[in-house]
Amino acid sequence: MIAHVKDKNLRRIGEKVLEGKRISPEEGLYLFERASLPFLGYLAEYVNRKKNSNFAFFIVNRQINPTNVCIYQCNFCAFGVTKSDPRAYEMTLEEILKKVEDTYLQGGREVHIVGGIPPHWKYEDYINLVRIIKERFPQMHIKAWTAIEIHHMSKISGKSYRDILLELKEAGLSALPGGGGEIFSPRVRNIIAPYKANAEQYLEVHRTAHELGIPTNATMLYGHVETYEDRIDHMERLRRLQDETGGFQVFIPLAYWPEGTRLGGKRTSSVDDLKTIAVSRIYLDNFPHIKAYWVTLGEKIAQIALNFGADDLDGTIGEEKIVHSAGTKSAYQHSKEKLIELIRGAGKIPVERDTFYNPVAIFS
Repeated sequence: MIAHVKDKNLRRIGEKVLEGKRISPEEGLYLFERASLPFLGYLAEYVNRKKNSNFAFFIVNRQINPTNVCIYQCNFCAFGVTKSDPRAYEMTLEEILKKVEDTYLQGGREVHIVGGIPPHWKYEDYINLVRIIKERFPQMHIKAWTAIEIHHMSKISGKSYRDILLELKEAGLSALPGGGGEIFSPRVRNIIAPYKANAEQYLEVHRTAHELGIPTNATMLYGHVETYEDRIDHMERLRRLQDETGGFQVFIPLAYWPEGTRLGGKRTSSVDDLKTIAVSRIYLDNFPHIKAYWVTLGEKIAQIALNFGADDLDGTIGEEKIVHSAGTKSAYQHSKEKLIELIRGAGKIPVERDTFYNPVAIFS
Protein backbone atom coordinates (compact mmCIF):
# COMPACT_ATOMS: atom_id res chain seq x y z
CA MET A 1 0.00 0.00 0.00
CA ILE A 2 2.80 2.42 0.91
CA ALA A 3 4.49 2.11 -2.48
CA HIS A 4 1.36 3.36 -4.27
CA VAL A 5 0.99 6.55 -2.21
CA LYS A 6 1.66 9.58 -4.42
CA ASP A 7 2.54 12.00 -1.61
CA LYS A 8 6.27 11.42 -1.02
CA ASN A 9 6.08 12.78 2.53
CA LEU A 10 3.34 10.33 3.45
CA ARG A 11 5.33 7.56 1.80
CA ARG A 12 8.39 8.45 3.86
CA ILE A 13 6.38 8.59 7.11
CA GLY A 14 4.72 5.30 6.29
CA GLU A 15 8.08 3.65 5.68
CA LYS A 16 9.35 4.91 9.04
CA VAL A 17 6.35 3.45 10.81
CA LEU A 18 6.74 0.07 9.10
CA GLU A 19 10.42 0.07 10.06
CA GLY A 20 9.51 0.67 13.71
CA LYS A 21 10.99 4.17 13.81
CA ARG A 22 9.52 7.00 15.86
CA ILE A 23 7.79 9.81 13.98
CA SER A 24 8.26 13.47 14.88
CA PRO A 25 5.60 15.97 15.96
CA GLU A 26 5.74 17.52 12.48
CA GLU A 27 5.14 14.11 10.91
CA GLY A 28 2.28 13.39 13.29
CA LEU A 29 0.66 16.67 12.30
CA TYR A 30 1.16 15.81 8.63
CA LEU A 31 -0.71 12.55 9.16
CA PHE A 32 -3.64 14.41 10.72
CA GLU A 33 -3.74 16.97 7.92
CA ARG A 34 -2.91 14.96 4.81
CA ALA A 35 -3.29 11.21 5.28
CA SER A 36 -6.36 9.34 4.08
CA LEU A 37 -8.33 7.25 6.54
CA PRO A 38 -7.40 3.91 4.86
CA PHE A 39 -3.71 4.87 4.95
CA LEU A 40 -3.89 5.72 8.65
CA GLY A 41 -5.83 2.56 9.40
CA TYR A 42 -3.26 0.44 7.61
CA LEU A 43 -0.34 1.92 9.55
CA ALA A 44 -2.12 1.98 12.91
CA GLU A 45 -3.26 -1.61 12.63
CA TYR A 46 0.26 -2.66 11.64
CA VAL A 47 1.59 -1.08 14.85
CA ASN A 48 -1.22 -2.57 16.93
CA ARG A 49 -0.72 -6.10 15.57
CA LYS A 50 2.97 -5.94 16.46
CA LYS A 51 2.09 -4.98 20.04
CA ASN A 52 -1.11 -6.94 20.68
CA SER A 53 -1.40 -9.55 17.92
CA ASN A 54 -5.09 -9.99 17.01
CA PHE A 55 -6.31 -9.65 20.58
CA ALA A 56 -8.79 -7.03 21.81
CA PHE A 57 -9.39 -6.50 25.50
CA PHE A 58 -12.31 -5.80 27.80
CA ILE A 59 -12.94 -5.91 31.55
CA VAL A 60 -15.93 -6.68 33.74
CA ASN A 61 -16.04 -3.48 35.77
CA ARG A 62 -18.27 -0.88 37.35
CA GLN A 63 -17.95 2.86 37.00
CA ILE A 64 -19.26 4.75 40.01
CA ASN A 65 -19.85 8.51 39.93
CA PRO A 66 -20.42 9.27 43.65
CA THR A 67 -21.62 12.85 43.10
CA ASN A 68 -22.13 15.41 40.38
CA VAL A 69 -21.54 18.34 42.74
CA CYS A 70 -18.35 20.03 41.56
CA ILE A 71 -16.49 23.20 42.39
CA TYR A 72 -14.92 23.58 38.95
CA GLN A 73 -17.90 23.98 36.61
CA CYS A 74 -15.82 23.40 33.48
CA ASN A 75 -17.25 24.82 30.26
CA PHE A 76 -17.01 21.52 28.37
CA CYS A 77 -18.85 19.53 31.06
CA ALA A 78 -22.59 18.94 31.36
CA PHE A 79 -22.23 16.68 34.41
CA GLY A 80 -20.93 18.89 37.20
CA VAL A 81 -23.41 21.14 39.02
CA THR A 82 -23.47 23.30 42.13
CA LYS A 83 -24.77 21.91 45.39
CA SER A 84 -27.94 24.03 45.14
CA ASP A 85 -28.80 22.79 41.65
CA PRO A 86 -31.97 20.63 41.57
CA ARG A 87 -30.01 18.03 39.55
CA ALA A 88 -27.40 17.64 42.29
CA TYR A 89 -26.99 14.23 43.88
CA GLU A 90 -24.61 12.51 46.25
CA MET A 91 -24.54 8.77 46.82
CA THR A 92 -24.34 7.37 50.33
CA LEU A 93 -21.59 4.96 51.32
CA GLU A 94 -24.17 2.19 51.48
CA GLU A 95 -25.30 2.91 47.92
CA ILE A 96 -21.72 2.83 46.66
CA LEU A 97 -20.95 -0.43 48.45
CA LYS A 98 -24.12 -2.01 47.07
CA LYS A 99 -23.01 -1.20 43.51
CA VAL A 100 -19.57 -2.65 44.17
CA GLU A 101 -21.16 -5.77 45.64
CA ASP A 102 -23.44 -6.22 42.62
CA THR A 103 -20.44 -5.99 40.30
CA TYR A 104 -18.39 -8.38 42.40
CA LEU A 105 -21.18 -10.97 42.38
CA GLN A 106 -21.32 -10.70 38.58
CA GLY A 107 -17.62 -11.54 38.26
CA GLY A 108 -16.39 -7.95 38.25
CA ARG A 109 -12.72 -7.27 38.83
CA GLU A 110 -12.54 -3.47 38.92
CA VAL A 111 -14.37 -0.51 40.37
CA HIS A 112 -13.65 2.80 38.63
CA ILE A 113 -14.50 5.83 40.74
CA VAL A 114 -14.66 9.31 39.19
CA GLY A 115 -17.11 12.17 39.56
CA GLY A 116 -17.50 15.74 40.65
CA ILE A 117 -15.26 17.45 43.20
CA PRO A 118 -17.63 18.68 45.92
CA PRO A 119 -16.63 21.64 48.10
CA HIS A 120 -17.71 19.92 51.33
CA TRP A 121 -15.67 16.73 51.00
CA LYS A 122 -12.66 16.51 53.29
CA TYR A 123 -9.33 14.92 52.44
CA GLU A 124 -10.15 11.92 54.61
CA ASP A 125 -13.35 11.24 52.64
CA TYR A 126 -11.34 10.34 49.54
CA ILE A 127 -8.97 8.07 51.46
CA ASN A 128 -11.66 6.38 53.52
CA LEU A 129 -13.84 5.52 50.52
CA VAL A 130 -10.97 3.58 48.96
CA ARG A 131 -10.10 1.91 52.28
CA ILE A 132 -13.66 0.81 53.04
CA ILE A 133 -14.23 -0.64 49.57
CA LYS A 134 -10.94 -2.54 49.72
CA GLU A 135 -11.66 -3.89 53.21
CA ARG A 136 -15.12 -5.07 52.16
CA PHE A 137 -14.07 -6.42 48.73
CA PRO A 138 -10.34 -7.25 48.89
CA GLN A 139 -10.43 -9.06 45.52
CA MET A 140 -11.57 -5.94 43.64
CA HIS A 141 -9.06 -3.61 42.01
CA ILE A 142 -9.81 0.03 42.74
CA LYS A 143 -9.05 2.54 39.98
CA ALA A 144 -9.98 5.86 41.51
CA TRP A 145 -9.37 9.61 41.65
CA THR A 146 -7.94 11.37 38.63
CA ALA A 147 -4.95 13.68 38.75
CA ILE A 148 -7.46 16.51 39.21
CA GLU A 149 -8.74 14.97 42.43
CA ILE A 150 -5.20 14.28 43.63
CA HIS A 151 -4.29 17.93 43.00
CA HIS A 152 -7.44 19.06 44.83
CA MET A 153 -6.64 16.77 47.75
CA SER A 154 -3.21 18.36 47.91
CA LYS A 155 -4.73 21.85 48.04
CA ILE A 156 -7.19 21.08 50.85
CA SER A 157 -4.75 18.99 52.93
CA GLY A 158 -1.42 20.69 52.35
CA LYS A 159 0.06 17.27 51.60
CA SER A 160 2.34 16.49 48.66
CA TYR A 161 1.24 14.38 45.71
CA ARG A 162 3.66 11.71 46.91
CA ASP A 163 2.24 11.53 50.43
CA ILE A 164 -1.33 11.42 49.13
CA LEU A 165 -0.60 8.65 46.64
CA LEU A 166 1.28 6.64 49.25
CA GLU A 167 -1.69 6.89 51.60
CA LEU A 168 -4.11 5.90 48.84
CA LYS A 169 -1.91 2.96 47.86
CA GLU A 170 -1.81 1.80 51.48
CA ALA A 171 -5.61 2.11 51.61
CA GLY A 172 -5.98 -0.19 48.59
CA LEU A 173 -5.72 1.93 45.45
CA SER A 174 -4.64 -0.12 42.43
CA ALA A 175 -4.39 2.45 39.63
CA LEU A 176 -5.25 6.01 38.62
CA PRO A 177 -7.72 6.71 35.82
CA GLY A 178 -6.66 9.16 33.14
CA GLY A 179 -9.44 11.72 33.39
CA GLY A 180 -8.72 15.43 33.62
CA GLY A 181 -6.13 15.46 30.87
CA GLU A 182 -8.50 17.27 28.50
CA ILE A 183 -6.04 19.18 26.25
CA PHE A 184 -2.71 20.36 27.63
CA SER A 185 -2.55 23.55 25.54
CA PRO A 186 -2.80 26.52 27.96
CA ARG A 187 -4.83 28.48 25.38
CA VAL A 188 -7.43 25.73 25.07
CA ARG A 189 -7.41 24.77 28.73
CA ASN A 190 -8.16 28.37 29.65
CA ILE A 191 -11.29 28.18 27.49
CA ILE A 192 -12.66 24.78 28.42
CA ALA A 193 -11.43 24.23 31.99
CA PRO A 194 -9.81 27.38 33.39
CA TYR A 195 -9.87 26.38 37.06
CA LYS A 196 -8.57 22.82 36.84
CA ALA A 197 -5.03 21.67 37.50
CA ASN A 198 -2.84 22.62 34.56
CA ALA A 199 -0.92 20.29 32.27
CA GLU A 200 2.26 20.38 34.34
CA GLN A 201 0.36 19.49 37.52
CA TYR A 202 -1.54 16.70 35.77
CA LEU A 203 1.68 15.20 34.43
CA GLU A 204 3.45 15.57 37.77
CA VAL A 205 0.72 13.58 39.54
CA HIS A 206 1.16 10.80 36.99
CA ARG A 207 4.96 10.95 37.21
CA THR A 208 4.75 10.60 40.98
CA ALA A 209 2.30 7.71 40.74
CA HIS A 210 4.62 5.89 38.35
CA GLU A 211 7.57 6.41 40.69
CA LEU A 212 5.51 4.78 43.46
CA GLY A 213 4.58 1.79 41.32
CA ILE A 214 1.00 2.91 40.68
CA PRO A 215 0.09 2.43 37.01
CA THR A 216 -2.07 5.09 35.38
CA ASN A 217 -4.12 5.78 32.28
CA ALA A 218 -4.00 8.93 30.12
CA THR A 219 -6.78 10.72 28.26
CA MET A 220 -7.23 13.44 25.66
CA LEU A 221 -10.52 15.27 25.09
CA TYR A 222 -10.82 16.22 21.43
CA GLY A 223 -13.36 17.71 19.05
CA HIS A 224 -14.10 21.07 20.70
CA VAL A 225 -11.88 24.16 20.16
CA GLU A 226 -8.47 22.51 19.90
CA THR A 227 -6.39 22.18 16.74
CA TYR A 228 -4.49 19.23 15.31
CA GLU A 229 -1.34 20.92 16.62
CA ASP A 230 -2.83 20.87 20.12
CA ARG A 231 -3.58 17.16 19.83
CA ILE A 232 -0.04 16.34 18.75
CA ASP A 233 1.41 18.54 21.50
CA HIS A 234 -0.74 16.65 24.00
CA MET A 235 0.48 13.28 22.74
CA GLU A 236 4.08 14.47 22.64
CA ARG A 237 4.02 15.45 26.32
CA LEU A 238 2.59 12.06 27.22
CA ARG A 239 5.12 10.26 25.05
CA ARG A 240 8.00 12.08 26.75
CA LEU A 241 6.72 11.18 30.22
CA GLN A 242 6.23 7.57 29.16
CA ASP A 243 9.84 7.49 27.94
CA GLU A 244 10.84 8.65 31.42
CA THR A 245 8.66 6.39 33.59
CA GLY A 246 6.96 3.67 31.54
CA GLY A 247 3.99 3.88 33.89
CA PHE A 248 1.12 4.57 31.48
CA GLN A 249 -0.96 1.53 30.59
CA VAL A 250 -3.32 2.94 27.99
CA PHE A 251 -4.16 6.11 26.07
CA ILE A 252 -7.84 7.00 25.78
CA PRO A 253 -8.96 9.59 23.21
CA LEU A 254 -12.30 10.93 24.46
CA ALA A 255 -14.67 12.43 21.93
CA TYR A 256 -16.30 15.66 23.13
CA TRP A 257 -20.09 15.65 23.48
CA PRO A 258 -21.57 19.19 23.48
CA GLU A 259 -25.19 18.81 24.60
CA GLY A 260 -25.96 20.78 27.76
CA THR A 261 -22.47 22.29 28.05
CA ARG A 262 -21.59 25.98 28.30
CA LEU A 263 -19.04 25.51 25.54
CA GLY A 264 -21.55 24.16 23.03
CA GLY A 265 -20.47 23.25 19.53
CA LYS A 266 -21.09 20.17 17.41
CA ARG A 267 -20.18 16.52 17.76
CA THR A 268 -17.04 15.64 15.84
CA SER A 269 -17.33 13.26 12.87
CA SER A 270 -16.83 9.51 12.87
CA VAL A 271 -13.97 10.02 10.43
CA ASP A 272 -12.25 12.29 12.94
CA ASP A 273 -12.83 9.71 15.68
CA LEU A 274 -11.12 6.99 13.68
CA LYS A 275 -8.36 9.32 12.50
CA THR A 276 -7.60 10.30 16.10
CA ILE A 277 -7.49 6.69 17.25
CA ALA A 278 -5.17 5.79 14.37
CA VAL A 279 -2.76 8.71 14.79
CA SER A 280 -2.67 8.00 18.53
CA ARG A 281 -1.60 4.43 17.91
CA ILE A 282 1.09 5.48 15.45
CA TYR A 283 2.41 8.39 17.51
CA LEU A 284 2.38 6.85 20.99
CA ASP A 285 4.81 4.11 20.13
CA ASN A 286 5.70 3.54 23.79
CA PHE A 287 2.10 3.03 24.99
CA PRO A 288 1.10 -0.64 25.08
CA HIS A 289 -2.63 -0.01 24.58
CA ILE A 290 -5.05 2.39 22.89
CA LYS A 291 -8.65 2.37 24.08
CA ALA A 292 -11.72 2.82 21.92
CA TYR A 293 -14.01 3.94 24.74
CA TRP A 294 -17.41 2.77 23.55
CA VAL A 295 -19.26 5.25 25.77
CA THR A 296 -18.01 8.30 23.85
CA LEU A 297 -17.51 6.69 20.45
CA GLY A 298 -20.67 4.61 20.36
CA GLU A 299 -20.60 0.85 19.96
CA LYS A 300 -20.32 0.78 16.16
CA ILE A 301 -17.45 3.26 15.81
CA ALA A 302 -15.65 1.67 18.75
CA GLN A 303 -15.96 -1.68 17.00
CA ILE A 304 -14.53 -0.28 13.76
CA ALA A 305 -11.75 1.41 15.76
CA LEU A 306 -10.49 -2.06 16.69
CA ASN A 307 -9.20 -2.18 13.11
CA PHE A 308 -7.75 1.36 13.30
CA GLY A 309 -5.19 0.79 16.02
CA ALA A 310 -7.30 0.36 19.14
CA ASP A 311 -7.10 -2.86 21.14
CA ASP A 312 -9.38 -2.21 24.13
CA LEU A 313 -13.09 -1.38 24.49
CA ASP A 314 -12.98 -0.68 28.26
CA GLY A 315 -15.66 -2.72 30.00
CA THR A 316 -19.18 -3.41 31.13
CA ILE A 317 -19.17 0.03 32.90
CA GLY A 318 -22.44 -0.43 34.78
CA GLU A 319 -23.77 3.13 35.03
CA GLU A 320 -21.74 5.90 33.39
CA LYS A 321 -23.30 9.35 33.94
CA ILE A 322 -20.67 11.92 32.93
CA VAL A 323 -20.72 11.55 29.14
CA HIS A 324 -24.41 10.65 29.13
CA SER A 325 -25.08 14.06 30.68
CA ALA A 326 -23.60 15.61 27.52
CA GLY A 327 -25.76 13.69 25.08
CA THR A 328 -24.18 10.37 24.18
CA LYS A 329 -26.80 7.84 23.09
CA SER A 330 -24.66 4.84 23.98
CA ALA A 331 -26.08 2.29 26.38
CA TYR A 332 -25.39 2.81 30.08
CA GLN A 333 -23.84 -0.63 30.33
CA HIS A 334 -23.02 -3.72 28.33
CA SER A 335 -22.94 -7.36 29.27
CA LYS A 336 -19.77 -9.38 28.99
CA GLU A 337 -21.41 -11.31 26.16
CA LYS A 338 -22.14 -8.10 24.23
CA LEU A 339 -18.51 -6.98 24.43
CA ILE A 340 -17.35 -10.39 23.23
CA GLU A 341 -19.81 -10.11 20.34
CA LEU A 342 -18.54 -6.64 19.38
CA ILE A 343 -14.91 -7.77 19.43
CA ARG A 344 -15.59 -10.91 17.43
CA GLY A 345 -17.58 -8.87 14.93
CA ALA A 346 -14.45 -6.77 14.35
CA GLY A 347 -12.50 -9.91 13.49
CA LYS A 348 -10.57 -9.85 16.74
CA ILE A 349 -10.03 -12.38 19.52
CA PRO A 350 -11.75 -11.23 22.75
CA VAL A 351 -9.62 -11.22 25.89
CA GLU A 352 -11.09 -10.53 29.30
CA ARG A 353 -8.45 -8.68 31.32
CA ASP A 354 -7.89 -7.28 34.77
CA THR A 355 -6.99 -3.68 35.64
CA PHE A 356 -3.34 -4.28 34.71
CA TYR A 357 -4.10 -5.88 31.31
CA ASN A 358 -3.29 -9.36 32.56
CA PRO A 359 -5.44 -11.84 30.58
CA VAL A 360 -8.17 -13.54 32.59
CA ALA A 361 -9.80 -15.49 29.77
CA ILE A 362 -9.28 -15.73 26.01
CA PHE A 363 -12.37 -16.40 23.91
CA SER A 364 -10.78 -17.81 20.80
